[in-house]
Amino acid sequence: MSGGGEASTLAARAAGSVGAFDRAEWNALAGADNPFVSHEFLTALEDSGSVGPGTGWQSVPLVISEEGGPLLAAMPAYIKGHSQGEYVFDHSWADAYERAGGQYYPKLQIAAPFTPATGPRLLLSEKSYAAPLLSAAAQLCRQNGFSSAHATFIEPDQHAFFEAADWMLRSDIQFHWYNRGFATFDDFLSTLASRKRKDLRKERAAALEKVRIIRMIGDETRTEHWDAFWRFYQDTGARKWGTPYLTREAFELFAERMGDKLLLVLAMQDGEAIAGALNFIGGDALYGRYWGCTRDVRFLHFELCYYQAIDAAIERGLSRVEAGAQGGHKLARGYEPVETVSAHWIADPGFRAAVADFLERERQGVAADRNYLATRTPFRKS
Repeated sequence: MSGGGEASTLAARAAGSVGAFDRAEWNALAGADNPFVSHEFLTALEDSGSVGPGTGWQSVPLVISEEGGPLLAAMPAYIKGHSQGEYVFDHSWADAYERAGGQYYPKLQIAAPFTPATGPRLLLSEKSYAAPLLSAAAQLCRQNGFSSAHATFIEPDQHAFFEAADWMLRSDIQFHWYNRGFATFDDFLSTLASRKRKDLRKERAAALEKVRIIRMIGDETRTEHWDAFWRFYQDTGARKWGTPYLTREAFELFAERMGDKLLLVLAMQDGEAIAGALNFIGGDALYGRYWGCTRDVRFLHFELCYYQAIDAAIERGLSRVEAGAQGGHKLARGYEPVETVSAHWIADPGFRAAVADFLERERQGVAADRNYLATRTPFRKS
């Protein structure tokens, strides 16, 4: 595969792992704002066995470089044998294509695995490398007979790159909290309608009456803390999707390689950790990712996942909290509806036309939902 300015020396290639590339070179492209495209995060998934053989996620990062030179562009990409762990649902597409006699899997997934957090999907030293990188992804699909390629949770600045390459955009909704210069949690509460403000205070008081909360970053965490969190994670995973995506070793590697980017919140009762929430710290955002418990305490989920995250974002001067996929209950707790965008390349022209028609109809419904939800936020009306 080749493309870009100097056709004779500029080449695109796929590798078998992000770990095959120099950490400093990869991170120079990824930047420091989004932890989920960092060399540390992606290689922790590989080295822990969370992606790789037997998982349905085969790492095939695509890169562009000049012969013998440093990386100029890259994308985290995976050959997928299923549609699990993506949070942008295309099961109906797979069913329809296979009923028509096609083979939907394998497909190419451009993503941070298991992570519904918006970020860069094209890691570029210059914008001009976006087109050849996307061309390389399509060429990889054609050469290997993949039905399609999908890039999920793309940051807004990169939508135009995918549109220019004739990928189809798809919208969905998440709920994010925004820090409007608040100095304290009470400052945030003051922006809510009176009844909602009272509700949140009651929820916090009820949860905090039963537990003691501790927050840890970096080397404050110990193996016993990750052992406890692993139990919480397994419980939530078993109830929500059957088998947890991450292995126990993944959490150890996250702590070892990017501990200063982790905020672990634990709820203690009688000297024992009974619940926890794990957040990742970005350049200007706190990303809520995993939660679980071994004892049920009323409103504790809201306290650990939403209110503690707000507290931490205010303390660190971060502009927002992204609390993950789905969850309309976040709306009443000050999290606002936000558009998320994915992009899709379909090899078969007939199937592409059918998907395009579906997306047009879906887009209208998502926009209507987002507009409605925006009227239901708990903030005081001016």
